Amino acid sequence: MHSLVIFASGRGSNAQAIIDYFKKAGGANVTLIVSNKESAGVLDIARAENIPFLIVDKQAFNDHSLVEKIAQYKPSLIVLAGFLWKIPNSLVTAFSNQIINIHPALLPMYGGKGMYGNHVHQAVLADGKRESGISIHYVNEAYDEGSLILQAHCIVNAEDTVENLADRIHRLEHFFYPNTIAFLLSQFPEKLD
Repeated sequence: MHSLVIFASGRGSNAQAIIDYFKKAGGANVTLIVSNKESAGVLDIARAENIPFLIVDKQAFNDHSLVEKIAQYKPSLIVLAGFLWKIPNSLVTAFSNQIINIHPALLPMYGGKGMYGNHVHQAVLADGKRESGISIHYVNEAYDEGSLILQAHCIVNAEDTVENLADRIHRLEHFFYPNTIAFLLSQFPEKLD
């Protein structure tokens, strides 16, 4: 059984989609949720699903002991699901090619520091783009610059608001992220419990 560690800062809709997917499909369990916000909705999900969680402040996040704590869970993948802090180099190095992220735009457009959630959708609409989508990528030392794994596109309509574009992007995320994780795990040797 593969172990997934999820990092999230917000309400946790992608985390819930991933948990629900693997409850049905099998093959992996979310074994830890890490958040940088005590009030994050994802922690309510962790409690409801009986998943251990860890709340980190900036100091703990950048401390090398975090690598050791996460390593105890033997993750096949660390999954960023709306996590807003840059991942420290110690984690990127320790879990090379095992950390993935989802971004609510077609990278390299609308990526980088400060480009998350509705900020991205506002920028897409302000630029009059007729297409947006999601990007799933490996995490490296720079924001949103790791190798792409998958992109999925959607049309942006002239009458779109931030809210309905966000809804369309969430539907892409909730479908493609769990399926992409399952595909990546299928490439790994099966882990023994």
